[in-house]
Amino acid sequence: MSKRIVVDPITRIEGHLRVEVIVDDNNVVTEAYASSTLWRGIETILKGRDPRDAGFMVQRICGVCTYSHYKAGIMAVENALGIEPPLNAKLTRTLMNCALFLHDHVVHFYHLHGLDWVDVVSALKADPHKAAAEAFKYTDAPIACGADDLVATQKRVAEFVKKGNLGPFANAYWGHPTYKLTPEQNLIAVSHYLKALEMQRVAAQMMAIFGAKQPHPQSLTVGGVTCIMDLQTPSRLGEYMTKFKEMAEFVNRAYYPDVVMAGLAYSKEPSVTAGLGVPNLWTHQEFQISGSEFLFNSGVMMGADVINLVSGKPFKVQEIDESKITEEATHAWYKDNAAYHPYEGRQEPNYTGLKDAQTINDKGVLAPTKVVDEKGKYTWVKAPRYNGLPLQVGPLANIVVNYAMGNKRVKTVVDKFLKDTGLPIAAVASTLGRTACRMLETKVVADYGLEAFNSLIQNLKVDDATCASYKIDKNKEYKGRYIGHVPRGTLSHWVKIKNGVIENYQAVVPTTWNASPKDAKGVRGSYEESLIGLKIADLSQPLEIVRLVHSYDPCLACAVHVMDTKGNEMSSYKVNVNGGSCSC
Repeated sequence: MSKRIVVDPITRIEGHLRVEVIVDDNNVVTEAYASSTLWRGIETILKGRDPRDAGFMVQRICGVCTYSHYKAGIMAVENALGIEPPLNAKLTRTLMNCALFLHDHVVHFYHLHGLDWVDVVSALKADPHKAAAEAFKYTDAPIACGADDLVATQKRVAEFVKKGNLGPFANAYWGHPTYKLTPEQNLIAVSHYLKALEMQRVAAQMMAIFGAKQPHPQSLTVGGVTCIMDLQTPSRLGEYMTKFKEMAEFVNRAYYPDVVMAGLAYSKEPSVTAGLGVPNLWTHQEFQISGSEFLFNSGVMMGADVINLVSGKPFKVQEIDESKITEEATHAWYKDNAAYHPYEGRQEPNYTGLKDAQTINDKGVLAPTKVVDEKGKYTWVKAPRYNGLPLQVGPLANIVVNYAMGNKRVKTVVDKFLKDTGLPIAAVASTLGRTACRMLETKVVADYGLEAFNSLIQNLKVDDATCASYKIDKNKEYKGRYIGHVPRGTLSHWVKIKNGVIENYQAVVPTTWNASPKDAKGVRGSYEESLIGLKIADLSQPLEIVRLVHSYDPCLACAVHVMDTKGNEMSSYKVNVNGGSCSC
């Protein structure tokens, strides 16, 4: 008899996500539903506003990827108005983007996703001296892995346990059968978890050097950047370079070897060596490092070509046709189900909620519960499609497409990782591969991001321009977009300007693509598709579901569109003020 498992909420993500799966008698997932249960309203708020305000407002879409939306909002308006910012501004934006990626990916692996791979309680059984020796198997200069560091880490965790509270390590599935690291390997990873908390501060300071603060930096403007004094002060430039190198060192001496360690340990674990999800991959150029070169290039690879790449057969990479991008709402809580291009997007709410039902829980007990309306609407996330097909975006798509295109920097990093782990290129098409690709993307930034810094220094010697002039003609209509690659994948912002103000604004974000519900044809988005066939060892501890979904780094705050402008109550929430925690 099939059973229904609900994980609500998926924790350690940005926003609110509910995942519901149906499993067969062998605990194998046969159907899946990903539901975003809260919403945002920035696009509606922007209507009638001065387009120069867009960047400052859209960065409030999310409390994590603030710079991504900030830059997207600024550049969408620049594209609409036909503005070409000076090279100094473009390179400065790249340096701020480096700070974002180094910050975001490190935090994701250690503080959001890492505990899906690392059994913290197991680390208490480790021999710190053996663990110190173990660390040298993955790098010749490990960070925070001396025997003294590891003894201190073990003591710190033990103190949590002694108090009866594991602090940030509480309420997890410790001892789960799919954990594969040894106690010593777990101790290494826990030490880096704690060290990464310190590195967050360094990365935030990097962003603030040119952005004034982090989160919500303030130095981008339509036409360029405003951090002129910082660019003209050698000590500020030197401070950025120093902090960049400190972050790069952590990536190369902790993050990279930890993923190598995990890759070797989990290479035969079925729950992570599958789960590619939607095989259609899209990425877009990002990180301008000179007048004409980017770290990452644009491209689309559809299913058969991805399969051919990993199996050594001929393949091709296509250019995106922006006119074929749509969003529809057959299974999303909006009134208009039709597929619209983002320039014409709309989001009038139609919340129908979840259904009352009785299901058999993991103990075989029939119990009342709420379930999705399988034939109706079940999420605030729309269904983006490209030429009618779902796409997967994110570091996996970015690394695979750029590797296929022969990007020399990406190939250098990927080939080294494959050699260090002994894994085949086919291993990328999995949950493990998605996690590895996020690290590989970070390493490309760490190894080559300073090329933008060097280009900026050289250009400042002959050109001090930081902002382009422009004029908004209120008698003209404009439309434009930003498309680029951000930490969670391909992001696009679309703006229409009329009478000097914003007429319509839409953000189609990475998590909207990946967390897409089924479309009108019943075709799943990547979260749902990747869950099909997943075997769950213990239905009361569905770590496999959480691990797989975390590999996408969900950001549901980014992914949904609606607000009710009439002030009607759409849902009510009760907050427990006596316990629990919140992050934003």
